[in-house]
Amino acid sequence: MDASLRLLLLAFVLCVPIGLGATWIAGSTMIRGRPSAVTSAERPAQDVAIETRDGLLIAGTFRPGRTDRSPAVLLLHGLGASRSATAPNAAWLAGLGYATLTIDFRGHGQSAMAARSFGLNEAMDARAALAWLKHRQHGGHVGVIGISLGGAASLIGVDGPIPADALVLQAVYPDIRRAIRNRIADRLGKGPAYLLEPLLSFQAPIRFGVSPSGLSPLEALARYAGPVLVIGGMQDRSTLPEETRSMFEAVQGKRELWLVADGDHGAICALADVPYRSHVEAFMRQTIGPPD
Repeated sequence: MDASLRLLLLAFVLCVPIGLGATWIAGSTMIRGRPSAVTSAERPAQDVAIETRDGLLIAGTFRPGRTDRSPAVLLLHGLGASRSATAPNAAWLAGLGYATLTIDFRGHGQSAMAARSFGLNEAMDARAALAWLKHRQHGGHVGVIGISLGGAASLIGVDGPIPADALVLQAVYPDIRRAIRNRIADRLGKGPAYLLEPLLSFQAPIRFGVSPSGLSPLEALARYAGPVLVIGGMQDRSTLPEETRSMFEAVQGKRELWLVADGDHGAICALADVPYRSHVEAFMRQTIGPPD
């Protein structure tokens, strides 16, 4: 065998395990829980702790509505954030008269530290929070605003979509493979994205016990029958506009689509301006009812 060919084969043999090891380390970094500081609630708001089905304590902040039977809104943050990110909109909704609850997902904020799972296990946090808020408001209607990870957690848990009375899905990825591919492509280009994405996506069976197809909000959305407002961004390169449209098309019940002209993924997740609040308020009034 030619010496140069032997060197090439040797380099290949060495690079494969090194590449697999590097992507495994990258995956471990992506899912590692990280705490962060959250400002304590000020009255009439109150900080609460909610236990999930698997025994974890989830930190939250409750803001009372106009009455203890007012409709309520559960706000779920994105990956790497905390309830601090949803606090401004929660305070605004409470000012309208809706009761609100913001939480820190497991592995975020002040909640129990656990591996992040792109919505799969976080779904237990969302369900526990919804049940807590529903009970607190004596069975009143509850809408959910799920931002990126929060929207995925509203849909892909083992029990199916969350039993909310209405959903706002904001910058929510259609499936984990496209989510990872888009983020790599945004930083390194399409070629590396198509090469590296499978090495990360197909860690899911080992880490979470499900195939990548089990981490698909798009597929799960078809099983939710309630009204849905889908929000995305025309400039979002993490959740592309055509992916947001596919989420909208998957809605089985009453549906509304709003594509924001400007702003990257982070900006779409952080929307709190007048147009955003006008859309959300109108949707909540039409679906879960006015706050009074």
